[in-house]
Amino acid sequence: GLAKLVLSLIELLRRLLERQAIRRLEGGSLTDRQVEEMGQALMKLEAKVYEMAGQFGLRPEDLNLDLGPLGNLLE
Repeated sequence: GLAKLVLSLIELLRRLLERQAIRRLEGGSLTDRQVEEMGQALMKLEAKVYEMAGQFGLRPEDLNLDLGPLGNLLE
């Protein structure tokens, strides 16, 4: 219950950070080194979230909470 909620929120934040990184990349405001570092950090974060989900018996798709009439938390 609580682990699923916390991991779902972390996954939402990770996806938002990823979208922001793509916008900055497309805007040309990052150096090649920054792009590489950001990509590595986002990949590590994704792997850690999925690893932690596995420790609680959750699959990545379990982190997409159903918010009723609002739809799903994640796209």
